[in-house]
Amino acid sequence: MSLENEKLLNDPRIATARKLVLEAIQDHQKKITGVRPSDPELVEKYQQELQSFTDLRGSKLWFPYIGSGLGKGGLVELADGSVKYDFICGIGPHYFGHSHPLMTEAAFNASLSDTIMQGNLQQNGDALALMQNLSRASGLPHCFLSTSGAMANENALKIAFQKRFPATRILAFERCFVGRTLILSQITDKPIYREELPNTIDVDYVPYFDHTDPEGSTKRAVETLKKHLHRYPKHHAVMIFELVQGEGGFHAGSREFFLSLIKILKAEGILVFDDEIQCFGRLSKLFAFQHFGLEDVVDIVSIGKLSQVCATLFTDHVNPKPGLLSQTFTAAASAIQGGGAVLEELQKGGYYGAGGKIEKLSNYFVGKLSAFSKQHPHLMQGPFGLGSMLAFTPLDGSSEKVNHFVHELYGAGVMTFVAGQHPTRCRMLIPVGAITEQDIDKAFEIITATLFRLGD
Repeated sequence: MSLENEKLLNDPRIATARKLVLEAIQDHQKKITGVRPSDPELVEKYQQELQSFTDLRGSKLWFPYIGSGLGKGGLVELADGSVKYDFICGIGPHYFGHSHPLMTEAAFNASLSDTIMQGNLQQNGDALALMQNLSRASGLPHCFLSTSGAMANENALKIAFQKRFPATRILAFERCFVGRTLILSQITDKPIYREELPNTIDVDYVPYFDHTDPEGSTKRAVETLKKHLHRYPKHHAVMIFELVQGEGGFHAGSREFFLSLIKILKAEGILVFDDEIQCFGRLSKLFAFQHFGLEDVVDIVSIGKLSQVCATLFTDHVNPKPGLLSQTFTAAASAIQGGGAVLEELQKGGYYGAGGKIEKLSNYFVGKLSAFSKQHPHLMQGPFGLGSMLAFTPLDGSSEKVNHFVHELYGAGVMTFVAGQHPTRCRMLIPVGAITEQDIDKAFEIITATLFRLGD
């Protein structure tokens, strides 16, 4: 006996509707061929909408961005009629760009689901399939889905504290970004994110890896870690690892650096929590801890952004007691089905390893950025980062000038973002699933033209 839902999904009317939706989108995408300025007839209405956003949320949008709802790969159409290259992708979720048929089809299928949201008491089979895939791919036996990266990290910390009770302190890297909830803002190493907020957790910071001084930075990190452990014996529950720092400036560590710290942590029974909310899926392997060869030492891993629905994965050793983890919403059915589609495409689409899509596009972009940086060091330093996480320091690296550059670049047709301090960098999370080398060429022309204009 087959389920009625299976009959619905195989109904020829549904197949026809799905095909017509995809065809209609593709027909309208044909007119999105490259960067274009705003339509003068739409500017006034657009400005009014931006002002409404400012009034309603209490502060203005970082970019004057309101999307139309349609795009084509790395290009996105805004409600003022302009088209821009999107090389930051909402700080990561849109790995397949805009209006990609893979994501459209997943959303269409999800629209047939009996509910919009899945959650605590009611999970569907697509959530189970996603959890099974993530567990199998990571080698970690347990997977708890959540609506956001912040919740995934909160769940990770709850697991760690319960396992290590009565320990109350956390170890983290300098320049780390963990999130903006009340507790996570106390860990994130950026004072502005916790101004006038009450202290909720005690955090001890360890200096991060410096690729210009591998041995020296490793020694300083080890010495600092030992000082914290000596000062607060048995007080630390967990250390949070960003294997590639995102908000901190796209700094990448090394396997040797991480293992030198993990060896000490393991001897003390302190848990290793790998925060991959930003770097998941963007390096040479699906998980960043696999890229760095840390499969045997991680206890807890969080993922998010490009996975659409976020997750906390963990070992049997730290499996929490019933009742610790729960929430009304796991995620929307569209996010769950979108996440499943993303994961399957990444695993089967030739993205990873030597010669994979990530390596090819990254190397191509890095080559162009490196050549320009060598020729014009007063305009660009870098590039930095790893895989599809790329950044460079424009002009003098001051916060004021880099923010101005990023906004001018936005106006010229390329969306990026900022990261780090002293120097501040221009960061990109390139949509590997949507762009080509030709897209990189066109965006690079705009980037360099903007640098020349501001640097003169």
